[in-house]
Amino acid sequence: MDNRRVRLRFAPSPTGPLHIGGVRTALYNYLFAKRHGGDFLLRIEDTDQTRYVPGAEEYIIESLKWCGIQLDEGVSVGGKYEPYRQSERKELGIYKKYADQLIESGHAYYAFDSGEELDAIRERLNKAKEKPFQYNSITRQTMKNSLTLPEDEVKRRLENNEPYVIRLKVPRNEEIRLHDIIRGWVVVHSSQVDDKVLLKSDGMPTYHLAHIVDDILMEITHAVRGEEWLPSAPAHLLIYRYLGWEDVMPQYAHLPLLLKPDGNGKLSKRDGDKLGFPVFPLEWKDPATNEISSGYREQGYFPEAMINIIALLGWNPGHNTEMMSMEELIEQFSFEKVSKSGAKFDPEKAKWFNQQYLRKKDDKELAIEFMKDLNKRGLNPDAAYVENVCRLIKEKAHFIKEFWELGSFFFIAPDKYDEDVIKKRWNTDSKAAISKVKDDFKKFDVENDIVNDIQNVTWRGWQQRSIQLLFEQSCESIGVKSGNVMQVFRVCLSGIGGGPVLWEMAELLGKDEVVKRLETALEKIK
Repeated sequence: MDNRRVRLRFAPSPTGPLHIGGVRTALYNYLFAKRHGGDFLLRIEDTDQTRYVPGAEEYIIESLKWCGIQLDEGVSVGGKYEPYRQSERKELGIYKKYADQLIESGHAYYAFDSGEELDAIRERLNKAKEKPFQYNSITRQTMKNSLTLPEDEVKRRLENNEPYVIRLKVPRNEEIRLHDIIRGWVVVHSSQVDDKVLLKSDGMPTYHLAHIVDDILMEITHAVRGEEWLPSAPAHLLIYRYLGWEDVMPQYAHLPLLLKPDGNGKLSKRDGDKLGFPVFPLEWKDPATNEISSGYREQGYFPEAMINIIALLGWNPGHNTEMMSMEELIEQFSFEKVSKSGAKFDPEKAKWFNQQYLRKKDDKELAIEFMKDLNKRGLNPDAAYVENVCRLIKEKAHFIKEFWELGSFFFIAPDKYDEDVIKKRWNTDSKAAISKVKDDFKKFDVENDIVNDIQNVTWRGWQQRSIQLLFEQSCESIGVKSGNVMQVFRVCLSGIGGGPVLWEMAELLGKDEVVKRLETALEKIK
């Protein structure tokens, strides 16, 4: 194994949208493969055709692309092990020969029990409040299969094309040991393992057989999946052993569950928007019901923030740095640092991550996106102006979609004023101060006039320091403390009591607009 090229696969079933737990599985596969200079491939495991959902495969591919998880090989990109859809591989007869091999070696058998017969047994046991039925080394002795039926009857049934499945023949009294990179040694007694169906009556392999055959033929070195597959792992080990592949089988890593924010239960697809946040990377429209489930992309999350969030759900890099790029994640990731216990998803922390990435974004990049929103509102401001607006308001935002709410006053003068501030701060003194400030601003030559501070430093033109000094000097010239008027001044300009740095805001609005807004406020505020 040590000398083999590291190869990992993400192998989802196209039964609906890709859950963020699935994104994490794909990400961990990708990070490990890239850290070790290996390959990451996408395989579609569509053996259960009854659960196939149109559009799901395309959704999976688009989700991985948006997240920045790049494929070296697989569905949509090709490769030397094509095809990468199991339904297509089945048509080539890839799986049946291995099921037949297990039959011939005595490690599998034909089972002729109908679905109705098995359902009747389950129902009878349920009514009797007994243990759920398990087709295993004990119960198979009472069922209709090639282990209990006479050889000639088995032959006749097969020749008559009677429906059957091929089941794994689990030994009756054996200790099965397997090693998991995350969990260490796992020991299970064979009496706890059921005889898995390997090949269904329609000739389609089940997951239990197909993924093993594909992993070997595609030279997969590490099989990473959710912990819900851990109970099936002993049976899978037996299949590898019986096919003579135990020495080259992939190393297992069973990931912990993603839990709901309160820690009570698995975060599932069904939770959807019920909990107030998305559980899918992209928006999904159910083709059967037309029901729409929200996605992180459409909610305004950056893909790099999404990846950063998901990477830390169950993996601890061993230090306190939370903000990590894809390159940093690749450099540091290892399965040995993945926890055995479930990880709670924190939607507020997810917003925090997005906020950090938003703050790091270039103002020009943010302005391009914000401009789209402005254009939809019938506005077409100067690009440089929008960049400066983004610079001033991005510290307060979690998402670009919040920019308008935070900074609409940069584009449209307020027609309402914060009632709490006006009630508390608007009086004879503040009105007189605003009037004086307005007059002094109006007379100020933005090209040539200067203002001196108390250190006699000169500030020329319409810039934030000269605006602040002129404001303070205007207030003090009529005996009003400037600090008592600052919030009123802000409300006159923006309509609200909080926001960006006041003097930077006034500088960006420009002298003429500031004066105009002060005049309007003096007329409207009573």
